[in-house]
Amino acid sequence: MHLEEALNSKMDIKALIFDMDGLLFDSERIVQRSWEIAGNELGIQHMGEVIYHTLGMNRTGRNEYFRKYIREDFPFEEFGELTRDNFWKIVDKEGLPLKSGAKELLAYGKAQGYKMANLIRTGIDAYFDSVICGDMVKKAKPDPEIYQKASESLGIQPENCMAFEDAPGGILSAHQAGMQVIMVPDLVQPTEEIRKLTYRVCDSLADVIEIWN
Repeated sequence: MHLEEALNSKMDIKALIFDMDGLLFDSERIVQRSWEIAGNELGIQHMGEVIYHTLGMNRTGRNEYFRKYIREDFPFEEFGELTRDNFWKIVDKEGLPLKSGAKELLAYGKAQGYKMANLIRTGIDAYFDSVICGDMVKKAKPDPEIYQKASESLGIQPENCMAFEDAPGGILSAHQAGMQVIMVPDLVQPTEEIRKLTYRVCDSLADVIEIWN
């Protein structure tokens, strides 16, 4: 079954819900660079590689990982400040690019009348009927809370929502919320177990548009 058939079948998809970092925005690689720079400034090597193990975690989860696997006295606050500073220095110099096909996919969803929500406040909010930020939930992915809140904010049942994600934690979150999920991998490719939880794995957002038409 193709995506367009799914959207018009008994699944009755009425809403599209988008993760942002690494899915619509090519931001994860900038975060990775900022971690590497911050780590070097603190004398902690290879922090850029650590991001692969912490994608989808909230701040508490990341700090616990750092404490357990990097060092017990990991300088959380200083690292956070340095990564934020370095992230925005890179963005100010190079911009924060949208992924290929992002605007086209959002424009299509809007034109077709789907309700749409995203999971972080951004500069493209005009496309969306609802925005759910991380500080609006108590539990981070892979807990389903953020996707449950997104569907509630749209007034659409989870089974009538299609989620778009790039990371395994997000796939688990949307799946546990009861949604169909399309994965467009960014830094991390899906395992076979994660792939089974998706409706489709696409190489790019442009591929999503192609199977839609």
